[in-house]
Amino acid sequence: MRRIGVVVNPVAGMGGRVGLKGTDGKVAEAVERGATPRAPERAIEALESLARHAEDEIDLLAAGGPMGADEAVAAGFEPAVVYESAGAASSTDAADPPETTAEDTRTAVEAFVDRGVDLVLFVGGDGTAVDVAAALDDVEARGDAATGDDTAAEETPMLGVPAGVKVYSSVFAVSPRDAGRIAATFERVEDREINDIDEDAYRGGAVETELRGVRPVPVSEELQSSKQLGGGSVETLAEGFVRDIDPGTTYVLGPGSTVGAIKERLGFEGSPLGVDVWRAAPESVEAESYHEPASPAGELLVRDATEAEILDAIEEPAVVVVSPIGGQGFVFGRGNDQISPAVIERCDLEVVASRRKLDDLNVLRVDTDDEDLDESLRGWLKARVGRFERRMMKVV
Repeated sequence: MRRIGVVVNPVAGMGGRVGLKGTDGKVAEAVERGATPRAPERAIEALESLARHAEDEIDLLAAGGPMGADEAVAAGFEPAVVYESAGAASSTDAADPPETTAEDTRTAVEAFVDRGVDLVLFVGGDGTAVDVAAALDDVEARGDAATGDDTAAEETPMLGVPAGVKVYSSVFAVSPRDAGRIAATFERVEDREINDIDEDAYRGGAVETELRGVRPVPVSEELQSSKQLGGGSVETLAEGFVRDIDPGTTYVLGPGSTVGAIKERLGFEGSPLGVDVWRAAPESVEAESYHEPASPAGELLVRDATEAEILDAIEEPAVVVVSPIGGQGFVFGRGNDQISPAVIERCDLEVVASRRKLDDLNVLRVDTDDEDLDESLRGWLKARVGRFERRMMKVV
């Protein structure tokens, strides 16, 4: 029998599609912008996968209500509730999201460890990962007062189901389904990093990462790597992209420095970590300017757009332009949730990346919350790596 403790941050990821780039301290604003919970559905998907892949009986412990128990019941389990949050309601209604705290997460994790779980399975983003790791570290530091054994928590691995806006740590599975399978079948663990960023600085355009801990995690090829910044010049790539601009086309330009170089070539200051929508002028308007890559004719329609603003601005033909996250390879589902399935389905796809970034990636990945869409995106594509050059990359 395998004993697993499940804790869910029910508001994780709510800020993504409404352009907040994080949910810490922004739940009310996210709700005002029309955000809906993301974590509960991903928790259910992970737990259903856990049930499918379990070879032995699973003894599932959970935090109460929307912090784990509700999702476990929805996935077919009968969990033992070991902690109830005073602020958590039983509903995940977007208009009244549960009021849970980091302390709730930590207390639930400590209760899991007290009951000897083999794994802490958590659902959230980097902030939730930090809280889980801190709780394990605290229990480990205190040790067992009766026996002097201070190794119990050290031997308790953690595994993340990605549900946050930013998922930089290497303790997360690639997808909820992978998380469930790994939790059911893992045999070994290895130390991996927990990273987090300053959300206020992130919203201001600066990525300030910090190593917050190292904890044992199940060994699997379906774990994501820590976020690494790609290096190398992207000037020729941006120049080539701008030379190929199609008149009258709407471009949905994702975050990151590579796409940022394209925005600069298009003649506007884009949102470094947000999504901007730009439309090229019709061919009949200043057509000769398309031969000058530095300043093609066009109009910035929306800067730092939400999903709804992107959908309102799109006029076909339209192209989504994104660059994979260095070290991880995610094209969708990490830091660009505004580019939702509804947006992707209305656009063609252009992937751009430096040679150096792709040299460090074996494959590209997608995690859009829509399995049918993910499946349609899988396969081979040509990523632009230079002025004229492209490289075949496999999306898995």
